[in-house]
Amino acid sequence: MTDPVVAPAWLAEHLHDPGALDSGVRVVDATLPLVGQPGHGRDSYDAGHIPGAVFFDINAIADPETDLPHMLPSPEAFAAAASDLGLSRAATIVVYDAHGIYSAPRVWWTLRAMGYPSVFVLDGGLPAWRAEGRPIEATGPVPAPRPAAPRPPVETRFRPELLADIDRVRAVLADGSAQVIDARSAARFRGEAAEPRAGLRSGHMPGALNAPFDRVVGPDGRLRPAEELRAVFAEVDLSRPIVTTCGSGVTAAVLALALARLGREDVAVYDGSWTEWGGRADTPIVTGA
Repeated sequence: MTDPVVAPAWLAEHLHDPGALDSGVRVVDATLPLVGQPGHGRDSYDAGHIPGAVFFDINAIADPETDLPHMLPSPEAFAAAASDLGLSRAATIVVYDAHGIYSAPRVWWTLRAMGYPSVFVLDGGLPAWRAEGRPIEATGPVPAPRPAAPRPPVETRFRPELLADIDRVRAVLADGSAQVIDARSAARFRGEAAEPRAGLRSGHMPGALNAPFDRVVGPDGRLRPAEELRAVFAEVDLSRPIVTTCGSGVTAAVLALALARLGREDVAVYDGSWTEWGGRADTPIVTGA
């Protein structure tokens, strides 16, 4: 499969493929509340999820040494968490969220950055799955019991080319060696709307392009077709290196997913994104178009 998303019908057909722990298909619920919304992604998971799905807590499987939200953990910490979830590198992993396509691409990108070879996003997410009348299971707040036998350890791997830190972003903005695409809304990008996180300046990085993430997702919550995505990225040279950014590194991954549909599977995500850039005093910011 070359497309980064799979349809609910495909997942339903392969949901019970053999190899529950080591191979086959594994399903991951990556729900994260929208910025400013209360609650926890686990609440949605407990209320109803795709049968057999495990819950990936984006805020918990993260670097504990920073105050920036849900930054990538170390490869060693990630491997331990992935082992606990039973996410073998031999499996085909399908990630979804309860919004359609919002936070699932963040985990899709995380798994790929950690060296997983076969990761996809469920097109339309849980709403599309429910709309087709497919089965849902609910669990209470008590975690599922651990398996009697320990899961096989997950080997530590990392693909640094898929991660952009602040030094890399500074460098590509200065020398033009990569295009930086901002997934925030046009109003936030231009500095006309306040940031939802307190204490951040408004505006954008000098030289960055703007492609609001909701433009790559259709009204049905599914990723737009390739020809429509090309129109969204009309200002982007798809032959040159690309770094995506957003508010906190979540919707930047939505752009990376859309660009993967266009054949660009090497897009880097700026993990700190505007929470880091806009929260510092030593980073240049411009306003307007």
